[in-house]
Amino acid sequence: MTAPQGNQGGQGAGSGHLPSPGRRLPVSTYRLQLGPDRTFAHAEAALPYLDSLGATDLYLSPVLQAAPGSTHGYDVVDHSRISDVMGGRAGLESLAAAAHARGMGVVVDVVPNHMAVPTPVWHNQALWSVLKLGTASPYAGWFDVDLDAGDGLLMPVLGSRIGDVLASGELTLDRRVVPSEPELGEQAVLCYYDHVFPVRPETEQLPLADLVERQHYRLAYWRVADEELNYRRFFDVGTLAAVRVEVPEVFDATHALLLELFDAGVIDAFRIDHPDGLADPRGYLRRLHEATGGAWIVAEKILEGEEELPDDWPVAGTTGYDAAWRLHALQVDPGGAVPLASLMQEITGDAANLPAMIEEAKRQIVSTALYAEVHRVTTLLADICHDDVRLRDHTFRSLQDCVVELVVALDRYRAYVVPGEDAPPGEQRVLREAAEVARTRLEPDRHDTLAVVVDLLLGLEVGSAGRTHEARRAELMVRFPQVCGAVMAKGVEDTAYYRWTHLVSLCEVGAAPTRFGIDPDELHTWAAATGAAWPATMTSGTTHDTKRGEDVRSRIGVLSAHPEAWATLVADLRRATADLRPGDLDGRTENLLWQTLAGTWTQSGPIEAERLRAYLTKAAREQKTWTTWTAPDEAREAAMLDYATALLEHPAVVEGFTGWLERSGPAARRSILGTKLLQLTVLGVADVYQGSEITQTSLVDPDNRRPVDLDALATTLAELDAGRNPVGLDEEKLWLTAAALRLRRTHPDAFVGAEAGYRPLPTTTGHAVALARTDADGPRAVAVATRLVADAQPAPGLPDATVVLPEGTWRDVLTRAEHPGGPARLGDLLHSYPVALLERTS
Repeated sequence: MTAPQGNQGGQGAGSGHLPSPGRRLPVSTYRLQLGPDRTFAHAEAALPYLDSLGATDLYLSPVLQAAPGSTHGYDVVDHSRISDVMGGRAGLESLAAAAHARGMGVVVDVVPNHMAVPTPVWHNQALWSVLKLGTASPYAGWFDVDLDAGDGLLMPVLGSRIGDVLASGELTLDRRVVPSEPELGEQAVLCYYDHVFPVRPETEQLPLADLVERQHYRLAYWRVADEELNYRRFFDVGTLAAVRVEVPEVFDATHALLLELFDAGVIDAFRIDHPDGLADPRGYLRRLHEATGGAWIVAEKILEGEEELPDDWPVAGTTGYDAAWRLHALQVDPGGAVPLASLMQEITGDAANLPAMIEEAKRQIVSTALYAEVHRVTTLLADICHDDVRLRDHTFRSLQDCVVELVVALDRYRAYVVPGEDAPPGEQRVLREAAEVARTRLEPDRHDTLAVVVDLLLGLEVGSAGRTHEARRAELMVRFPQVCGAVMAKGVEDTAYYRWTHLVSLCEVGAAPTRFGIDPDELHTWAAATGAAWPATMTSGTTHDTKRGEDVRSRIGVLSAHPEAWATLVADLRRATADLRPGDLDGRTENLLWQTLAGTWTQSGPIEAERLRAYLTKAAREQKTWTTWTAPDEAREAAMLDYATALLEHPAVVEGFTGWLERSGPAARRSILGTKLLQLTVLGVADVYQGSEITQTSLVDPDNRRPVDLDALATTLAELDAGRNPVGLDEEKLWLTAAALRLRRTHPDAFVGAEAGYRPLPTTTGHAVALARTDADGPRAVAVATRLVADAQPAPGLPDATVVLPEGTWRDVLTRAEHPGGPARLGDLLHSYPVALLERTS
């Protein structure tokens, strides 16, 4: 098939969220994780395969200069350079030229929220300058910290308290040529092992303790960070310092190179990382929209539950987590909820109460890892109240209690309230509903304080008249939502979702684990409504941030269809390995382990021990109950990991999972292929994460960022194109992915853009879901997938059940079989595959 250009943006239904006329609109994207081991040259060499696969656009991880040793690119140190280890600007331009020659576009991931605090710091010239010159630095306004406060930017890098470090001689004054300032020759620097810090001019002659005291930064013990850190971070990551991109000069400086490359036609579109961390997400996106003349831009906005993307954001949509969780939930059997909850309680002792677990986890986060952020907001509130005689009796403690309860009660990342504007009714409702929950958790004498806090957060007049637009009140309205997002990410996704083991495939970024399965009608309703409002949003199954790859989720999801058999298997294997199991093995970790084995044990055997050990270590520490990153219980961890490793070769476990694969394999195949088909057809711009065109056993990062052998995939795809039938699930998924991407490329207007339509197709069984994608001339493609078919044999009556195809003649692009419009037996449509992808031929 030929590779036409991607759609061109235009006017029409939903055009407020489409690129401007003449700007590129991707039809599908293929995400590549670039780094030292996968450069622009490697990506260029892969273009023939990606083109053959049917992808219309490359989707690149961040390309700007990152910290030394970075494997992902999200720790940018220099916005004025393209990554040298990836091949520099010349390499990116060569890649883009080769892609454009094939009619393919280039989408680039942008990180506006933060920069790296690298080791040594001089790799980040802007931060080095601030540390050296303070408010006199030309970069003084870049970082989200009050340099005028006089406390100095906190650098919590010391292995022990500053007094001990000074006494031990570990901190020394030296003279070196700083690579980012070679023109200055040797200059005085402070050295602490691999760390190098600048010395404030005219202080190098002071005694060491006095010199340290006089700097524009404060060297501190690393444990000080959670309580006293005075710069905003990316969540709780102290090595990622927030950038004030809301300042026009900072936006211009940090985006100049990317926009130059966009204007030059090297880059065609953008994906925006973590917009909820920004002071004004809508304002940032509007500025980028204007700077690009209306490029296709998607935002990594994580929507909770039924939350909708703000309609006034000038973006095409989200990066697809909202689609991913629904497509997986479609394959989860609600009948498994109670038996699996019983198994969870037996192993872990946890009752089936996820909301309580989330509340507990968020409280832990606000009192530990993000205490400094909560304290900063409370201090701002206290200053506002202290300076207003009508508010002065609201004490620091009462304000802090209210802030904590509001943050814990908020059911989403943040509300969107802009200083100087009336809060939209929907955003007011979000905050007031959180306040109602908070009110039930506060003592009655705190209720008046809570009302004041909510009014201040909404920008309403409270206290003395005429003080609504004061700078500190505006700052409060900005900082509180930023803290809410960080607490949500760390408390829910990075803590509670590692504790909740009911069905761990539901514990995903932006997912809704309380929704134990959805039905086709709910999927159809959501897809049609979202497609009408956001016709060029992105859909995804696996990303670089998902907790588990799409296929691991599918295999784990099958447990819901065989809950009793799974419970029996786990009980048998626990008995068979009881002599190996540590007496203090944490129940949550154990339940997670068994489900992880189910998700990663394939016909090739179990996951590699090294990968499993790395994953379990991360999962246990993120759980934050018996071991943590900052205080690891290494002996208990080692016992747990040795047990997990032993399971991989234990005869009873091998026999048990071999039998489990025989039982669950057909259902897993249906789920894997059905989920992939729907992800590629249901909505908007479909993304394929590198390697997910075949089955994977990928777990959370960095496991999901492992290199992929694209050359081998290219060879296999060429053989299939030459007429060889797919052998095995990997090749079936590859063939399906290529067929869907190629069909999208042939009929782009049916899948993405103003003319793209979505039509649910009636079926006579709940075990199938079917849809048609339409353009201005009517239906062009039909997708049919099965669901909740647990056994090797189809559900009773499924082959004779029917789906009503639109008028015309339809050709299955997987099997070449033709079918007339009207009622069609699923047994005929799904003779070779548990899915069907049809193209109208007349």
